[in-house]
This record gives sequence, C-alpha cells and structure tokens, in this order.
Amino acid sequence: MTSRRHLLALVALALAAGCGPALAGETMPFTPAAFDAAQKAGKPILVEVSAPWCPICKTQKPVLAKLAAEPRFKDLVVFDVDFDSRKDVLRQLNARMQSTLIAYKGETEVGRSVGETQPEWIEGLVEKTL
Repeated sequence: MTSRRHLLALVALALAAGCGPALAGETMPFTPAAFDAAQKAGKPILVEVSAPWCPICKTQKPVLAKLAAEPRFKDLVVFDVDFDSRKDVLRQLNARMQSTLIAYKGETEVGRSVGETQPEWIEGLVEKTL
C-alpha cells in the first residue's frame, strides 16, 4: 500500500506541475514550463496555433486528434496556443497566423505549416517529430 500511495503522490505532483502527458487526441494549453519540460525530455511536440473563429483550425483539429490517437504517436505532446490571447507566445514562436502547426523533435524545430488541411500533409509534418 505504501508504494501505491507514493506512486499516486508522484503522479499528482507531476500533473500539478503541468508535466503530465496529454492523453491521445487531447491538447494541452501552452505554458512555457510544460513546453520546456517536454523539450528537455526529448518528446515529440506539436504546437497548434488556433482561433475558435478560424475555419481552417476547425478542419485541422479532427485530423490532429486522429493522428494523436494512433499508437505510433502515443508520446506526442500537443500544445494549443490561442491566437487571440497569447501574443507573447506567438512572438516567441515566430507564428504570425492562426492555423499554424509547428513540429519539434525535442528542442529542435523540424517543420511548420500554415493553413494546411490535407490529412496526408499534416501527417507528414507530425511524422517529423518522431
């Protein structure tokens, strides 16, 4: 029982610190601490810059959810950046438009796209994170 309690406590601490992984198909709000932790851990990362009013973003979301649910992308961390309210992050990432997808392999940016809706092209971008 004691080891189970310790394990649950560690999981709770990791989640409280924002270090917990996103579930398959789920995005996490972008925070500098969580982004840095994922980069330092060498995780495959996708940053999704979106806006609720953007039709291209709405088209991208189900494609990204389907990909994130695939076993080969089980470790993919998807961060969502709100285009309307996170101008500080947009400057940091050099993202100028909503519907921007930025792929990272750990700390290295490996690709980006703007306005892409073709599932096979989005999949190609996400594959670069592996």
